[in-house]
Formats: sequence, C-alpha cells, structure tokens
Amino acid sequence: MATRQEERVPRQAVPAAEALSDPAASLNDLIDARLHMPYPFRSNRHEAEAVAATDDWLDDRGLTADPDVADMIVRTRPAQLASYTTPDVDADILRIVALQIAYQFVFDDRAEEIGEQGPDRLLPMLCESVAILRDGRPPTTLLGAALCDLHRQVRRRCTPAQAARWAWYGQEYVHGLMYEAVAQHGSAAPRLGVCTSIRSLTAGVQPFYPLCEAAQTGELAPGELHHPLMRRLTALSSDAAVWIPDLYSAVKEQRAGGLINLALGYQRAHDCSLPEAVTSAIGRINGTIHEFERLRAELAPELSSAGAGYVDGMTGWIRGCYHWSRTVPRYADSAQAPTR
Repeated sequence: MATRQEERVPRQAVPAAEALSDPAASLNDLIDARLHMPYPFRSNRHEAEAVAATDDWLDDRGLTADPDVADMIVRTRPAQLASYTTPDVDADILRIVALQIAYQFVFDDRAEEIGEQGPDRLLPMLCESVAILRDGRPPTTLLGAALCDLHRQVRRRCTPAQAARWAWYGQEYVHGLMYEAVAQHGSAAPRLGVCTSIRSLTAGVQPFYPLCEAAQTGELAPGELHHPLMRRLTALSSDAAVWIPDLYSAVKEQRAGGLINLALGYQRAHDCSLPEAVTSAIGRINGTIHEFERLRAELAPELSSAGAGYVDGMTGWIRGCYHWSRTVPRYADSAQAPTR
C-alpha cells in the first residue's frame, strides 16, 4: 500500500553551554552543540508533490506491499530528505532524487537483511544491479525493475555523459554493500580506516551528483568537472553528508550490531563511551566541513555559473542530511540517549 510521509520542520540547535551542562542532555543536544553547520535549513517548494510521487512509485513498483518496507518509508521520509538536500531544483529532478533515495533505502535494508546470512547470499542481488547499470540487462526482481525504471528516468533527464556517471557511481555503491557484508562477518571488527573507506562507498551520495549537474542551465566544462579541487570537494561533501547521519544512527546501529558507522568506528578505536566517540566523530566531520568551505572559496573564482551551481548542489547534501537526521523517526533513539 502507498504511504504518506509526515513533514516536520527541524528545531533550533541547543546552545553549547546549555547542552553540555545538563546532565540529562541527549546525544542530539551534544551534536547540536558541537557540530559545525554553517548552512541554514532550506526545503524545496515542491516537497509535497515529491512525497505523493514517491509513495505512488513505490506502490506501483510493488515495493511497499511488504508492511515492513511501508513502515520503513514512513520512518525515513525519503522525499523530505530530497527536499532538504536539493531545495533549488525543479519538480522533475526533485521527484527523481526522491525516488532514488527511496529505492536506495529499500535496497540497502534488503541487502543488510540478506547479508546477515553471509556475503555470498548477496551476490545474486548485487550482480543483478551491476548487470543493469553496466550492461543494460533486463531485471529479474522487483528491485531490479525499480532500478531499470530509475535508470530510464535518469537517461531521459541527463546527458549521456551524466547518465554514465550516475551508473558508475551506482555500481560503486553496490560494491560497497558487499564490502560491508564481508566486514560484518569478519573474525574481527574492521579498523577505523577500513570502516571509513567502506562507508564512503555505501554512502550512496555521489550517485546523486550527476543530477546536480543536470539541474544546471548549462553543462560543466570537463576542466571544471575533473579539476583536482572539484574532485576533492566531491569526496569531502559525500563523506560529510553520510557521516552526519552516522552520529544520529549510532544508537540504532549499536543495538543492531552494526559496524560500518563513523561514531562506532571511533568507539572501537578508542575503547570509549558512545558520547566520547560521537564527540571524536564530530571533530572529524567539522574538519571535513572546514576543508570543504576553504576549497570551495579557493575554487569559486574559476567556476562558471554551472560549476558554482554544481558545488551548491554538493553543499545541499551536507546541509540537508543534517536537518533531516535530526528529526527523522528512524533515528529517534539519539534524542533519548543521555550523554552521561
């Protein structure tokens, strides 16, 4: 059945002194007090349309026939995340972004469920996705059919080069899920460096950047798109965008036995409490955002209007993931988890 996602405006951050002096302060308060977030909340005016389109698409594709999937969509609000991360795009691109987020949420949860039985069990599911994205092979499952439809919509809206980048980034994401399953079944928990490397792949953020390209009025010149600083900005924004939700999902992941999470990686590396690990993770995220800001300012004079808009799109993923993570029901445990 189709579901209707709720809307909620993020609350204001708690002042640092108040959050840290209150012995009952939650992890949310700790994050609000210490995370560097220079980008104010924004949302897309077409959000309600995207919510309806996402629910209808999931229903038409048979993905929310499973009550657990339908409940997951309510708790994750994919169209709201799309609205927060891409506030300036038109209704068509917003809809594609929202569908892709919803698809990746369903795919990721299913991969986690199957991967718990062993990495080898994941092979048919992941190989189907690679065959669709790389070779244009026909689907054999409901998820494969959904991916084919997404790919069709991306090819319709994007240039051939942009669509090819979308497919390439999608394959990286799929491969990352296999690495994650291997790490979860290893004889020892992965070290922090391995954890962050896998997390960069499973983030699933960079597949959206070709849609940021397509949202511009003109194409980026190859020299802009492949500029060393642009490539670094791409990596920084993707990491920051996924590490921020890791702060809020750490409680949930810890209870579920998850390993590939930045905060939990710091907890294992430092053998410390979860609040201390979250604080260490925040320090790394802050450094990443500061570097992103510095390189963005350095590159700005060389960019065309399309290049500047593309960087704005990457910025939107940092801002949007923060404001979405703070209020999404899926991560509600962090609002109750005390810091002491």
